[in-house]
Amino acid sequence: MKLQALLEKYIRSTEAVLAEIEIDQFIHVDNKKVNFVVETAKRYFDDAKYYRDRKQFETGLASIAYSEGLLDALKLLEVAEFSWPKKKQ
Repeated sequence: MKLQALLEKYIRSTEAVLAEIEIDQFIHVDNKKVNFVVETAKRYFDDAKYYRDRKQFETGLASIAYSEGLLDALKLLEVAEFSWPKKKQ
């Protein structure tokens, strides 16, 4: 898979998660900190699209990977709920 196609795949997947993410309001972590992590993930997501549009696919992939990592961390901490889109068959 070419870098551009891989980046597009990650961008679509992360976009779907950011659209549906729900933060658990009964957590023992400061909600401001959780929201800061989500906003940071959104900034990395926006960066990925920026670099994609400029055909800087390596940098775009790094940006989207950071975004996905932050989102996964929230899920692992059980402070956010979402599911990654399923692969098309």
